[in-house]
Amino acid sequence: MDTRIDFTLPQGAADARLRRRFGAPHQVWVAHAPGEVRAVLDAAENAARAGAWCVGFVRYEAAAAFDPALVTHAADGPLAWFAAYSEALPWDDDAAPHASEAARIDWRSTLKRPAFDAAMAQIHEAIANGAFYQVNYTAPLHGELLQGTPEALFDALLRAQPQGYAACVDTGEEQVLSVSPELFFDWDGERILARPMKGTAPRGETPEQDAALAQALRSAPKERAENVMVVDLLRNDLSRIAQPFSVKVPRLFHTQALPSVWQMTSDVQATTRAGTRLADVFAALFPCGSITGAPKVAAMQMIHALEPQSRGVYCGALGVLRPTGAGGMHATFNVPIRTVVLRGVQAVCGIGSGITSGAQADGEWREWLHKSAFVERASAPFALLETLALEDGAWRHLPEHLQRLQATAAHFSYPWSGRVAQSLAAVAAAHPNGLWRVRLQLDAQGEAVAEAFACAPTPAPVRLQLAAAPLEDRWAHGQFVRHKTTRRAHYDAFAPSDPLVFDTLLFNEQRQITECTRGNIAALIDGRWITPPVACGLLPGVGRAMALQAGRVSEAVLHLDDLPRVQAWAFLNSLRGWLAAELASAPQA
Repeated sequence: MDTRIDFTLPQGAADARLRRRFGAPHQVWVAHAPGEVRAVLDAAENAARAGAWCVGFVRYEAAAAFDPALVTHAADGPLAWFAAYSEALPWDDDAAPHASEAARIDWRSTLKRPAFDAAMAQIHEAIANGAFYQVNYTAPLHGELLQGTPEALFDALLRAQPQGYAACVDTGEEQVLSVSPELFFDWDGERILARPMKGTAPRGETPEQDAALAQALRSAPKERAENVMVVDLLRNDLSRIAQPFSVKVPRLFHTQALPSVWQMTSDVQATTRAGTRLADVFAALFPCGSITGAPKVAAMQMIHALEPQSRGVYCGALGVLRPTGAGGMHATFNVPIRTVVLRGVQAVCGIGSGITSGAQADGEWREWLHKSAFVERASAPFALLETLALEDGAWRHLPEHLQRLQATAAHFSYPWSGRVAQSLAAVAAAHPNGLWRVRLQLDAQGEAVAEAFACAPTPAPVRLQLAAAPLEDRWAHGQFVRHKTTRRAHYDAFAPSDPLVFDTLLFNEQRQITECTRGNIAALIDGRWITPPVACGLLPGVGRAMALQAGRVSEAVLHLDDLPRVQAWAFLNSLRGWLAAELASAPQA
């Protein structure tokens, strides 16, 4: 696998990118002990100043190389690894894997909600006792590469998390696939810029909601406090290598739009003292305060106590040293969040967030789900999906379906073209009579396929069963529930095995009723028809939207404990319409 970098140039022209690939290195330096890390950094810097391009990483566990008070677990690999290349080759977009080579990973988390809540309680107690102001708490996702190559996975990750500081590095023992949006530092030998990322909010489903969420992030006291704490830490760290009075904060609380979340960043910059070396920069800044907390020594002690495993390259630093001529060198390093590390077919990806006194367990857990959306999106190919009714050559609710599909395409960055309309027109021309279920798919290349299947009327009432277990939060509040796609394993797991049961009624981990696997639900309580709000975790169906618009239903949260009060049920979607339903299963205790 070739090493590749796709980095933003933060101190260059607007939107400028550094996109290069590298063949076999002519030299590699590796540090296995803390006492070897500075020598590796010096060797890489010297090679870059002599004209080589150098790419490499420093593990989080290398912290003790710069300050013995920074405690970590034992490293699970080299503390530092850098390779030197004689030339930087052009990035080859044509080398991206074909769909048949797409990567598939099945992810799982070893951290369950009770353990997460217990860790949150420990952190809050330590903050109340004055141990620290903030700590960054993380846990790994584990998975197996079931299909495809590391290159295919990296390309999928890039599509899911573009426009950051991306790099793939193959050491022979492991492949580091980072699509981090966070800049650690950018240093041209004189000016240095750090851009810590602290503060997160989900993306909205409409432009208006999206703008409101960004504004709420910018103005939220908890998020601003979290950001300021890290900015103050970075200012202090930079002052250790900066010329007097040169440390500045030219930008605070900037919101950056990523595919699944809004992130808040601030800029801290300085002019470094004459004679500063790369190892000095690392000694002053590493690990980045955004992934430790403040104060750094105490926060890392809590991280060591709460996290049973090493972090590895995740939360360390990964970057490129490029020659600038006349003995000059320019260093750009990311903070390797949004990063997958492969060893053989075993994959690991860390997820975390900064915890302050104002952090709530529910909010932080939800933030972790939003942050992990990038890796879920990249872990298997999928097409966008709409199911429409075609009756006697006429489409039912076509504008609403196309509007939803176009919004989903924008969310996943799938190209939108006239192929959708062409596919639908061809199907309609071929099926002028009768009722047809039309399955419309749009893939990542913008290709659209529409297929028609005969659709007999559905006798009502239909029989529903209650799910035997909740739909996990990572799905109920994830993008593959909010958007309709061919990624449906989380629904298929609840499909009825009894042919007399029409569908399964789902609920989330908060015991809130959400939807069925193939449509939305309505319940009659106290003489009023209600349907769960989207915030409970469900697809905003077109049939549901029509019922809300007509005033036939209104939104209200429905808990499992409310089931005995339900006077009647209805299943609804655009294809089947409004169907009277009966719940076959007894309510859960």
